[in-house]
Formats: sequence, C-alpha cells, structure tokens
Amino acid sequence: MKQKFDIITSTCVPLPLVNVDTDQIIPARFLKATDKKGFGDNLFRDWRYDKDGNPIKDFVLNDPTYGGCILVAGKNFGSGSSREHAAWAIAGYGFRVVISSFFADIHKNNELNNFVLPVVVSEDFLAELFQSIKENPKMEVEIDLPRQTVTNKANGRSEHFDINGYKKHCLMNGLDDIDYLVENLQKTIEWEQRNK
Repeated sequence: MKQKFDIITSTCVPLPLVNVDTDQIIPARFLKATDKKGFGDNLFRDWRYDKDGNPIKDFVLNDPTYGGCILVAGKNFGSGSSREHAAWAIAGYGFRVVISSFFADIHKNNELNNFVLPVVVSEDFLAELFQSIKENPKMEVEIDLPRQTVTNKANGRSEHFDINGYKKHCLMNGLDDIDYLVENLQKTIEWEQRNK
C-alpha cells in the first residue's frame, strides 16, 4: 500500500451520492479482520452484490465503462463511525485518490494514513467533474500533489486543494508515521543531546 505520490493522471469512477458513510463503504460484518488484506473485495459490498453474492449490474464498480484509481464521490464522504477499515477497503480496491466537496474529518485522516489522498474541491468543480465523466467516461483527471492542484482534463479547469504539510511530505516520500520517525531518528538524538 505504501506508494510515493507525485502526479497521478487517471480516469475516474463516479459515485454521485451524498452522505456515504463508513458502513456503506465497508459493512460492519467485515470488521472482525485485523489484517488489511482482502478489504477491497468488500468495498461497497451491499451496493456491489446481491444477497446471493452476484454482482449488481448497474452499480458503478461493476460497470466496465468506468475505471481508474480516482473515486469521485458526493458531498460528506466517509461520515459515520471512525472505522479505519473503510480506508483499508478504498486502498485495497486500488483507489489512490478520492475527490469530494467534503469529507468527514476522521475518515479523511484515515485515508491519508493509508496512502489514499482525499482531495476537497468546490461544489461547482465537483459538479463539473461528474458532468465531464458522464459525457466521456474515458476523460482523465490530473492530481498534482507537489503543486496541490486537481485538473479536469476534459475542460482544463484546475483547483487548488489543501493538505497538511506533514502528510504531504509522507505521501510524496512513501512514509507512514513510523517510517517518518525512523527517518528522523538521528535528528532526534542530536536534539536531545543539545538540550540535556
């Protein structure tokens, strides 16, 4: 799951639903596992499959028209419980970026901790993205993490997005919190020696 971020250009999977909560992202019955492996198979499980486990044809993840590593979601994505498993499922499925006009704070941080970049855009920009994808499912979006921009390549429109500087550094260098501490161990030792 640890992958360095720089510039990502991809087609998108549209999920124009508002208030998608973590129980819809990964239902509670799958939370017993403590290993991150396999969670992507159950991403949006109750929307993807019927009670017999057959794919529901008209759900977007089962539609071969759409693909790519960017999920474009409606407002208030990741609300509800704080389960990190929701971020595990998103990453496990292969999404590297989720774009929305608003994320629940805990879920947003869980995504960052699992090498998924949550990109907050304006409502207008989000509506344009959904329209561009509808008109051409093969259109691409560019996420430039160094410049903190998201670009709709169908119309050339860009927006700036915010990200915590520490998390940006970690994503760009493929570091989790432990890796970051190890990377800075010598600096910590030197600081402690100077400040005894």
